[in-house]
Amino acid sequence: MKTIVVPVDFSEQSEYALKVAASLAKKHKAEILALHMLELNQAVITSSEGYHPEQTVFFIKLAEKRFKDFLNKDYLEGIKTTPIVKHYKVFSEVDEVAKKHGAELIVMGSHGTDGLKEIFVGSNAEKVVRNSEIPVLVIKSPMDNFKIDRFVFACDFKLENLPAFEKARGFAEMLSAEIDLVYINTPGDSFLSTADTYERINTFLHKANIGEQVEIYNDYSVERGILNYSENNSADAIGIPTHGRKGLAHFFMGSIGEDVANHSKIPVVTFKIVN
Repeated sequence: MKTIVVPVDFSEQSEYALKVAASLAKKHKAEILALHMLELNQAVITSSEGYHPEQTVFFIKLAEKRFKDFLNKDYLEGIKTTPIVKHYKVFSEVDEVAKKHGAELIVMGSHGTDGLKEIFVGSNAEKVVRNSEIPVLVIKSPMDNFKIDRFVFACDFKLENLPAFEKARGFAEMLSAEIDLVYINTPGDSFLSTADTYERINTFLHKANIGEQVEIYNDYSVERGILNYSENNSADAIGIPTHGRKGLAHFFMGSIGEDVANHSKIPVVTFKIVN
């Protein structure tokens, strides 16, 4: 790992993420790109009526000063940390910055959302997860000594998840963590018999060319199953693939990866499924 992107909005949660990124950067001799997106939009910046360009410059300079103060932390000492300020709050830009600089990981703080706010707005972390092509590590609470010993990776073990699984396995190896594979079996249309479940899992493991064991865990929903299994087995983090669905497809079908990232109390790492 050479480069880590940390979206920063100067909140407690973004400092949680920055501390975790600093811990990873020190261990892997990586640099940090601290990214702040202003709330300005194109109409405001280009408007010629009642708005002056110097006001835009003022907001940018103010953000840069605030950034300098925010990054003046002892735990960043010795780590190359580059602040980046973008004009607009467009979440696809996080992924664009990551690609431009060859980053391998995005570390993001989140407090999650619930109820109607989640349906109509969603959390910033969820939006980053939805747009990111590289793994996103979502942090919910302060972690002064970030360490993952037990890493739960949950998926449906369809073959489309193989690339995501390979990234998850590489992530676990990088952190010297034990990877714990789990399949969540639920009632309803997605229910599989024991024989069908093992057939699917064995096909996946054969294609992945690994001899890992997979735990089959029963629950009423995939999301609750992942969270309950991880809690019962004292997991330090959860890894999960995500389709990154957008628009109506996301509204009607949802994304388990985004929901788990939104509601989990422990760190979650999402790995994009390549379609």
